[in-house]
Amino acid sequence: MTKQTIPAAPPCTLFLFGANGDLVKRLLMPALYNLSRDGLLDRNLRIVGVDHNAATAEAFADRLHAFMLERDKDSEGGAKCLDEKLWGRLAKQLDYQTGDFLDPATYQAIAKRIDATRHGNAIFYLATSPRFFPEVAQRLGQAGLLDESGGGFRRVVVEKPFGTDLASAEALNACLLKVMGERQIYRIDHYLGKETVQNILVSRFSNGLFESFWNNHYIDHVQITAAETVGVETRGAFYDNTGALRDMVPNHLFQLLAMVAMEPPAAFGADAVRGEKAKVIGAIRPWSTKMALKNSVRGQYSAGKQGRKRLAGYRQEANVAQNSQTETYVALKVMIDNWRWAGVPFYLRTGKRMSVRDTEIAICFKPAPYAQFRESELERPKPNYLKIQIQPNEGMWFDLQAKRPGPELVMENVELGFAYKDFFKMTPATGYETLIYDCLTGDQTLFQRADNIENGWRAVQPFLDAWAKEGEVHEYPAGEDGPEAGNELLTRDKREWHRLG
Repeated sequence: MTKQTIPAAPPCTLFLFGANGDLVKRLLMPALYNLSRDGLLDRNLRIVGVDHNAATAEAFADRLHAFMLERDKDSEGGAKCLDEKLWGRLAKQLDYQTGDFLDPATYQAIAKRIDATRHGNAIFYLATSPRFFPEVAQRLGQAGLLDESGGGFRRVVVEKPFGTDLASAEALNACLLKVMGERQIYRIDHYLGKETVQNILVSRFSNGLFESFWNNHYIDHVQITAAETVGVETRGAFYDNTGALRDMVPNHLFQLLAMVAMEPPAAFGADAVRGEKAKVIGAIRPWSTKMALKNSVRGQYSAGKQGRKRLAGYRQEANVAQNSQTETYVALKVMIDNWRWAGVPFYLRTGKRMSVRDTEIAICFKPAPYAQFRESELERPKPNYLKIQIQPNEGMWFDLQAKRPGPELVMENVELGFAYKDFFKMTPATGYETLIYDCLTGDQTLFQRADNIENGWRAVQPFLDAWAKEGEVHEYPAGEDGPEAGNELLTRDKREWHRLG
């Protein structure tokens, strides 16, 4: 996005509920700073932190400023990203509202702030604990703060996790839809703000080469991986009640799956794109309990090491039960029951304390005929992969087989592709910039709709139900790529995981 080609968002009052939490200081405020740097925020935008801790606007701004300075110090090479002059202008747009989320007086004070503006536009960003989502939404509705009859827009941004299972997701959707319309709800998934994720749709639908073989005639299987080197860090209490499946699969991984597997939308409007994504998630085959156990692997990291650094096991982490059976790794096999993908397995895995940080989609194509090599000493040619890396090195690569120079017929794997940083000028970003801008301008394309959320939970519910009854949690040493059972999920199908990194 550049300020020369994209207009600034309209004026608005952005209320950040949970203003003293990590999300605001680590991701939302840096994203707002970047949008301001690019000229995409209106000068009349007001950013109001809302939390129960008493503070002044100046104290709120100073705390965020201190974090931004600390972030510069910790950045790679100590690169200075904060422009003090720009920050000074943005700080003047910051304000603070002390108030309990459950106190009607808080919402009366918010109403007065909105009434004091000429535009009446307001966005309520719920950067709070999930238990407050229904409470805050209901009180916004009761206070009349979601009423758009006055001409201004009113929107609510809801962070993940959106429910903990199908029943809770349905209940939360019902709660939100009692007080506002679907077009006012922005269910956010920061993965969809990443450039490479958005580029999946562009690559698929603007290049005839891709779309012509994007089906079960040419694709053997698809792998989607989100590997992390970090453990649970300070999130032990939350994570021990959540686990890798709930934390990652129905939101992040299923959103990547939807981008890869959706049908071409009739247009690139929000309704058309979100409708196709909901359809493909809804087409995921519901496994029986027996098949859910067969097609899933749970793992939990034990003590290990990364390089020379010794790492504690999950059960030794702070605020984690010593006998915890919570999974920190999960691998799944899912099938999509539609014409395009019939017979093509989708393998998903995510885990903490793995060997490398790597979020990628690896699309494996069916092997070429190799009868012409039967008189040689060649092994069966390796399959061709299209690899889309979301992080850390954003880009796309295609694996090809080529002959190594020399008198003997020896095949070598070569890669064709590009890294974003090599072709485009990449400015520092959190992944929230596009999403916040879209919310300010009313574009819901990259936000989840109610049916998409519920279809995702409907697809993972069989695994949750099966694991509640039986199933082993396999240990794997921290610093390795999950338990051996995760590899066996593919080897039994005569396949293997694409190498990470």
